[in-house]
Amino acid sequence: MEETNKLIFRTKPYQKLLSYQRAEIVYLATYRFAERFLEKSDRTYDQMIQAARSGKQNIVEGAMASAGSKQSELFLTSVALASLSELSEDYLDYLKTRNFEIWDKDSEKTMYVRNLCRKGDVSYADYKEFIETRNADVVANIVITLINQTQVLLSRQIKSLEDKFLREGGVKEKMTKLRLAYRNTVKKTE
Repeated sequence: MEETNKLIFRTKPYQKLLSYQRAEIVYLATYRFAERFLEKSDRTYDQMIQAARSGKQNIVEGAMASAGSKQSELFLTSVALASLSELSEDYLDYLKTRNFEIWDKDSEKTMYVRNLCRKGDVSYADYKEFIETRNADVVANIVITLINQTQVLLSRQIKSLEDKFLREGGVKEKMTKLRLAYRNTVKKTE
């Protein structure tokens, strides 16, 4: 969104954030993973879906809260990162408890998935065939790789939000500056 005035403005629409786009893929992939490989009665079924959902939804909420509170935006973006960390652990636990291979971060398979992430616009459709046709261990490793990519993006986003806050301050500081500037302008015209 464009700046609507000098005080209240949002960051770009959340749909354009790479972190959101990747988190949406992670959510959809996790939903399909749970549907295919977990029993609905398994507590992990709901936990994994909710952690993936939280990762995505907190990016949305943080971006929308940015207009009124940079603190909320930063906090919610950090919650998204934490939720995805929890989800990654669930996938790793799934692989470990079943004695499945965990792909090395530089393996050929991981690099293939990482390279898919690097192209501009990616969506669940780019991963759908893999997520919906491969074995559980392959899907889990794919999603772990996607989570790692999303975490890198979120970490960069958090750093950028911190830097911007240090440079520009928050809404309260801007309100005070604008009010003082207004008072000075009014005094000069009297």
